Amino acid sequence: MKRFWIGVFVVVIAGAAGLFAYAWKPAIDPVEPPQRSAFDQALIEKGAVLASVGNCTSCHTKPSDKSFAGGLAVPTPFGTIYSTNITPDPETGIGRWSQAAFTRAMREGVDRAGNHLYPAFPYDHFTLVSDEDNSALYAYLMTRRPVNKRPPANELPFPLNVRLVLAGWKLLFFDKGSYQTVASQSAEWNRGAYLVNGLGHCGACHTPRNMLGAEKAGSHLAGGEAEGWTAFALDASTTAPLPWTHDSLFAYLRRGWHTEHGVANGPMGEVTGNLGRLPDADISAMATYIASQMGEPSPRRVTKAQEIRKKLSTDAGAIPIPVSATAATPSGRGAVIYQAACATCHDGSRPQPFGGMDFHLSSAVNAPGPQNVINTVLFGLPAASGRQSAIMPGFAATLSDDQVTDLLAYLREAFAGQPAWPDATERLAATRNGKYQVSVRPSDGIERGPDNVGAQDR
Repeated sequence: MKRFWIGVFVVVIAGAAGLFAYAWKPAIDPVEPPQRSAFDQALIEKGAVLASVGNCTSCHTKPSDKSFAGGLAVPTPFGTIYSTNITPDPETGIGRWSQAAFTRAMREGVDRAGNHLYPAFPYDHFTLVSDEDNSALYAYLMTRRPVNKRPPANELPFPLNVRLVLAGWKLLFFDKGSYQTVASQSAEWNRGAYLVNGLGHCGACHTPRNMLGAEKAGSHLAGGEAEGWTAFALDASTTAPLPWTHDSLFAYLRRGWHTEHGVANGPMGEVTGNLGRLPDADISAMATYIASQMGEPSPRRVTKAQEIRKKLSTDAGAIPIPVSATAATPSGRGAVIYQAACATCHDGSRPQPFGGMDFHLSSAVNAPGPQNVINTVLFGLPAASGRQSAIMPGFAATLSDDQVTDLLAYLREAFAGQPAWPDATERLAATRNGKYQVSVRPSDGIERGPDNVGAQDR
């Protein structure tokens, strides 16, 4: 028996030693912050475009603060993580990081000092980025204005505040390695897959996650949650009333709106705003890849789309009234609210993006859950700064919870032909009290985009 327990002890010690050996990463020697003259201007400009694609400023800039100085609170189911300072400040930023240290962070999720990074920094996607693009990103970030600012400490419970634990997460869920071309697909498809799955990290929002915060295997782009919003499915399970096509995806990603699919709202407004620096060829490649993930619509969806188009052409401007709607039902009361607060824009003749969309076309109204409709009703769509943009007022201060619930019931029944969402009341209350920490941004999403190439940060 004694030998048995000695054997168990040896196995445990050996296992712990093996796990530590796997988890431990050496520090990379610091360097002197490189001078701007060390980088080619064309490389810096390329890096600026790539930083936009990766939405680097979105996470690493706190609103009204200096660009890339970090400190933005990123809520997760496990606690709050604060983004890091990625300016070239030598003390609090990445000024003493060599390019090798930067590439390791992108490829392996390990910082210069050898600490494992939390996957709120989406290195499970950034690992796909090529050496050439990492060099451009490094050149761009190292030529920003240094900001001496240390972000707050993360607010995570034990043992999640011990970074070695992340090695176990990586062992389970992280596949390291740059993008590998799929030989059976076209060059455009591969370029789109590289952008969508790499720097674009679209799956970080549009893929559901398991209880440990990793993207669910086999559910790529099947829909997820981000910043209090539902990120709709980009695969065959899409609930868009009219099927997406390459051309509609291209227009939506290029302009932030499409006549048949509405205006980008929430975090997606920032995404489409930041994609503005990409050339049309890259946007087309992304559309090609996403369209391939959605596949050809089923005959049933094609038939339904034809019915919707016919209804829109014959019932233009008419306010639909569900059969069950009476003054005593939620949808009946909601119809009155809709006519008073919504119909002027959403049943008017002003075209998008400045006019409201017909809700027969709304992915949000047809979605399994009400979250995006709730967010839009409460918070609206703020105007962009210094330019024309889509705009919608929020009704949080003018409509009570009961009125919003009635309005949701009407929208769901009148435009999607489905019963009211059963969890609408609870989600509405949770949104009002801040549980979901909803982000609200202008439709163009560019108010926090990277600074102009060659200019110093404001």
